[in-house]
Amino acid sequence: MTHDGQQFVIPLPLGNDQLIKQQQHAGGSMNSNSSSGSGSSSANILSSSNNLSGQQQVMAEEVGRKRETRLLKNREAAKECRRKKKEYIKCLENRVAVLENQNKALIEELKSLKELYCKSTTHD
Repeated sequence: MTHDGQQFVIPLPLGNDQLIKQQQHAGGSMNSNSSSGSGSSSANILSSSNNLSGQQQVMAEEVGRKRETRLLKNREAAKECRRKKKEYIKCLENRVAVLENQNKALIEELKSLKELYCKSTTHD
């Protein structure tokens, strides 16, 4: 079961439990009065069937836990990635602001030097 309550089914390949169910249907009822050898065989089939379905359930739960763990790690990694991206963008914005200020200062300095040059050339 997932964290939001949804259930999922994992299909498994035709295994022993499905073969056992086919044998049970072919052999008739489990409670039939037959020889003790086949009765113990039926009990073994039933316990084997329960054991396999329990194993399948454990496997399904393990797959579900692994999926949840993977999704959680992915969420955390995505969150960290978004945080780093925001930080990077802030750094770029700060750099743009610094460069714009430098550009303005250089333009002002160029204007003042041009004025000085023009004044000095006209007086000569």
